[in-house]
This record gives sequence, structure tokens and C-alpha cells, in this order.
Amino acid sequence: MARTIPICSLIALAVLAVTPAAADSGRTAYLTARAAEADGDGPAASTAYAAAVAAAPRDPVVAIRAFRAGIASGDAALVRRTGAVLRNAGIAPADAALFPIADAARAGDAAALKQATRSLATDRLRILAPIIEAWAAGGNAGIAILDRSTIDPVAKPLVAEHRALLLIAAGRLAEGSAAAGLASTTNRAPRVAAAELIVGLGEPARAQALLGSGQSLPAGQRASPAFGVSRLFLRLAEELGRGEQASTLSLSLARAALDADPGYARARLILANQLARAGDSDAALANLAAIPADDPLASDMLEARIALLDGSDRKPEALAVARTRAAAPDATFVDRVRLADLLVEADRPAEAAPICARVLDDPRIAKRWNAWLRYATALDAADRWKDARRALRRAVALAPDQPLVLNFLGYGLVDRGEDVAAATRMLEKAHSLEPEDAAITDSLGWAYLRAGDTARALPLLERAARDSPADADIADHLGDAYWATGRRYEARYAWRAAAIVAEPRTLGRLTAKIENGPAAR
Repeated sequence: MARTIPICSLIALAVLAVTPAAADSGRTAYLTARAAEADGDGPAASTAYAAAVAAAPRDPVVAIRAFRAGIASGDAALVRRTGAVLRNAGIAPADAALFPIADAARAGDAAALKQATRSLATDRLRILAPIIEAWAAGGNAGIAILDRSTIDPVAKPLVAEHRALLLIAAGRLAEGSAAAGLASTTNRAPRVAAAELIVGLGEPARAQALLGSGQSLPAGQRASPAFGVSRLFLRLAEELGRGEQASTLSLSLARAALDADPGYARARLILANQLARAGDSDAALANLAAIPADDPLASDMLEARIALLDGSDRKPEALAVARTRAAAPDATFVDRVRLADLLVEADRPAEAAPICARVLDDPRIAKRWNAWLRYATALDAADRWKDARRALRRAVALAPDQPLVLNFLGYGLVDRGEDVAAATRMLEKAHSLEPEDAAITDSLGWAYLRAGDTARALPLLERAARDSPADADIADHLGDAYWATGRRYEARYAWRAAAIVAEPRTLGRLTAKIENGPAAR
């Protein structure tokens, strides 16, 4: 299908016309870059934009697109070149200031770092300036900068955290570890940063106490401007990137954090997350692959990689990675559960069930109701209802007030006509615990309908259908209820709605209902 070129692109094509030869090469490069962007090919877009910038080195329209493409692809040279063009034109975005700061921090050049920090003039990022200046000074001098600076209220938590890190860097471990910035924050990142410094000072036991038992110790790090700037940028990137959509500023902050400290695995993890949200799964996977297998974040990397593969129509690859990890000698129950979940999702529950059973061999896991529920899910999907029923009864015994378990077991029994009275009581309890849950509302309505109580069934099924209109099972049940009350037209309408969203294996049954009504059970 032909692509349309926005007005801003036409303007860019016009200003590219410096000389006939430059106009031709620049125009071709620009169009190639836009096409590569549309196809989700970040590296190709970055290469083409670099050629377009070379043809029109002072054009801000080309520069701003090339700047964004360079950040996404990790083309540092393109980011620096286009950032300079935008600054010279007086239209640099706020995040353009991050990359000179990252370069100076990585080089350990305090004078250059102070100079670069002066460009943080925007309302949004100027709050970072005192913290960066403190890391440029380092140690007690940096602490003094923070103590005498007028701190923007928005920046106070960040200032407190970095003051604590600087105290630790200055050898004042007890004071730094107990500082408010670490003791009161619910965010784990500042404590991990502190632990990195403490391990680097040769105090792993103190670092473990700060992180808490059961948490992996990070590798030790030396205090430096690169350390401080990278942790500061990534802390803000995480805060800004918590939504479901990609954040341009969060992406830039994560990239700049990685530029400041190229070995910072956590920056790669957050950067990959933002790239994935922006739709660039290849770039995200490349960043995840750069995290060493022995890094403390390797398990997080693996989980992110599998989730990304699974969510980008590469499910066989996700399954292969999960299977390899679950078979490793040091595999954990988390690795096996992940594989089991992927197998159920891939409609291979018969393979998932024994994996779930193996997980339950661990006495600690066997005390968890959700582990039994997962096992029951696999068994039920594998048409092993009697085994699934036993697993569900174990789950109910462990969590008698858990509506999810009550609903699963209650619905399964009602649907098969087993112990219907007791099952209905389970569903009534589940509904009282979660009255807004459409699936539970449907289950209870279905139980009443199976018992012939259409007066109580119909309002529940109608409500469930309103709350979850894309659920084929609920629409199917509602059709049955309408049919039972003689409302044949509405019944067929409900079954047709169910057929639109139903799984292929149920379409034949729905078609038969639409034509002939429900078969007698």
C-alpha cells in the first residue's frame, strides 16, 4: 500500500535542495529513512537519516527525526551530530542535553560535566542539575553542594537518595545506609545502587543487610560521575516509564544512562522495555542479548526476552528459550512455571501438567493455592477433569475464601452436573466476595440456569454479558437462558455474538444452536 508523506516531510524535502546532487541524495535518503521507520526497521532508518543529515547538515526538520532514530537504534554519533544541529537552531528538545552530560560523565571530566549541565534549562530537567554537579565534585564536596542548594520540592526524593549514595562513596557507610533516601523509599533501585557501592568498598554483608535476605548481591562498583549520572538518569527513566505506552523521555534517559555507563545491565533492561513498548522488538531483543548470562539481572533479562518473543508473534522461539532454561541444572520453580504457562497457552496442556506436578514436589510450593490452581488448569485443558478436580479441592482447602478457586471448581462441577448444590454454594460465596467479576457472575447465573431457576439466572447472565461483551462463553450461556424463557430471537442473536469471538473448535456447536436451538443435555 502506498505511503503518504506528511506536510513536515514535504518541507524537509524542499529544504534539502541545496544543490541538484545533494537534493537527489538527500531526498532519497530521507524517503528511505521514513519508509524504514514505517516498517519498524530502526537500524536502516538510522543509517538513512545519517545520509539525509549529511546532505542537509543544518536542516532542523531532518535533524529532529534523525535524533529520535539515533536514540532508538543506539547510533551515538548521529545523536550527537543532530543534537548539535538542534541546539544551534535554538530548538533542541529537553533530552538533547542528556547526551553531552553522559559523555562527560563517562570520561570522568568534571569540568566538561559542569559545562554540559548548564544546558539543563528546561523546567522538567533542571531539577537534575544540583545532583549532577554533586557527582562532578564527588565525595564530601558533592554532599556539601546538595546541602547548600535550594532544592526543588519535586527533586527532594532524588536529592535524598543521591546524598545517601555520596555519603557511602565518601566512606560514611553507616550514615549513608541509614539515610532517609534509602530507608524510606519503596523503590528498590536506590538500595541496589547503594549496595553496588558498598560491595565495591568490600562490605558485602552490609550490602546484603540493606537489600534484605534472599536478594542477589549486585557486582561492586566504584564511585564516579559515570556511576552517579547513570543511576540518576535511569531512576528517572523508570519513574517516567511506568505506563503502558512508550515514553520518549524515558527512552532518552535510559539510553543516556547506558551511554554514561556502558556496562550498566539495568539500563539495558529498562531501555529494552521502552523499545519494546515503542514497537521495536528487534532493538529490544538486541539490548537484552547484551546482558551477560552471569549478571545478577540475567533472570530478569530472560523473563523479559521470553515475554517479548511471546508477545511479538515469535511464540515458538519463546517456548524454546523457556524450555532450555527450565532444563538447566540451576533452574528454579519460576523457570518451570513459566514453561508450563507457555505450553498451556500454546494448547499443549498435556506437556504442561507433569511440569506443574514436578513444581508441587517442593513442600514449600505445595502450600500455595495458586500452584495447585495452575496444575488444575493444565489438567483440565488436557481433558483430565478428575485429576483437575482433586487439584482444585486441594487449592480450596488451602484458600477457602479465594474466589478464583471457588469459581473454577464450582463452575467445573456445575457444567458437568456433579454435586450441583454444593457447587452452587461455592459460586454464591465467590460472587459475594467478587460481585463485580463478570466470569464469576456468569458462573453463578449458569448454575441457576442448570437448576432450572431462570428467574435468578437471567439477570446475572445479562449483567455478565454487559460487563464482558467479548466473552464467547458468557454470550453462549445468555443465549441458552433466553431460549429457556421462550425468547428465541434474542437467543439466536446472543449465539451469533458468541460465534464472532468464539474459538474455532466451538463454532460448529454454536452454528447448530443458531439453526436448531440447544441440544438437550
